Amino acid sequence: MRAANPTRAALAAVLLGAVGAAAGGCAPTGDEASVEVEGVVVSSNPHLATDPTVPTTVDISYRAVDGQPLFLDACMPPDFAPRDAPARPAVVVVHGGSWARGSKNDVAWRAVCQWLGASGSPTFAVDYRLAPATPYPAAIDDLAAAVEWLREPEQTERFGIDPARIGAFGGSAGGNLVALLGTRGTGPLDEGSRVAAVVELSGPIDLTGAAVTDDFVPVQADYLGCVPTIECPLALAASPSTWVDETDPPFLVVHSTDEMIPLEQARILVRALRGVGVDTTFVQVEGRLHSIAMIDDALKERVLDFYARTLSPQKLPVVEPTPLE
Repeated sequence: MRAANPTRAALAAVLLGAVGAAAGGCAPTGDEASVEVEGVVVSSNPHLATDPTVPTTVDISYRAVDGQPLFLDACMPPDFAPRDAPARPAVVVVHGGSWARGSKNDVAWRAVCQWLGASGSPTFAVDYRLAPATPYPAAIDDLAAAVEWLREPEQTERFGIDPARIGAFGGSAGGNLVALLGTRGTGPLDEGSRVAAVVELSGPIDLTGAAVTDDFVPVQADYLGCVPTIECPLALAASPSTWVDETDPPFLVVHSTDEMIPLEQARILVRALRGVGVDTTFVQVEGRLHSIAMIDDALKERVLDFYARTLSPQKLPVVEPTPLE
């Protein structure tokens, strides 16, 4: 087994203080509503369109910070019947937008949520606090809280999910966040905010200045709450590669060869994961497409195959024998 990461250990103490300062003490509030999509709305990517057959409940409050609720949407399999079927794996979807914009309500991201929901997994598209008003670690703290909320017995029963089989999907800034969700913890993948599988598209992985373009430096600085010309003390902590250890979940890393986030960022993550023996699949897409713009039918199949393999039941369900006539 690999020795403990000393950088990780030192950062953990710093982050505990930051997390305590950021968290609010109020219970979630707000309304939620089921929505029906009339017809099909196609995003800028023709492979991502909303699906009116997928039951979707929007604006479910999963957390409140300083009295302000944070929301997620639930995209449920069309055949959803939690009382009549074994618990299913779930997927948490995290939108991109340079950590500063974007929403679960964007057409393309709702389409992702409904596509994964239609595949048979209850899927949850999560909104999180945005920079620069709330810099790191606000967003990752929110996502960790969302996973913990899904593991509560009330939610597992409500949505028919297996708390031991929660996966994550994110692109761009959302790719950074789901990679961080997959690596920042340690130990069993069925507890707390740990996830059991990660699909990461076009994520910026190392925020310390490695393999970064000039125009992305101020974006990272705003997210970290730093001045671009000064070293950011939280850059290491916000970099998923910092936290990698051998207990991390399987990863599917997808990146274009000539896009806005340099391909080396993906390679940094892949090298770190494979270096400690983590199950890692690396897909390079030729061209300049970024994040979920890369999604086509072939990549959809690749993602679903990855989840089918990594989120499969660890134990087969016990079937009671049928009495002989």
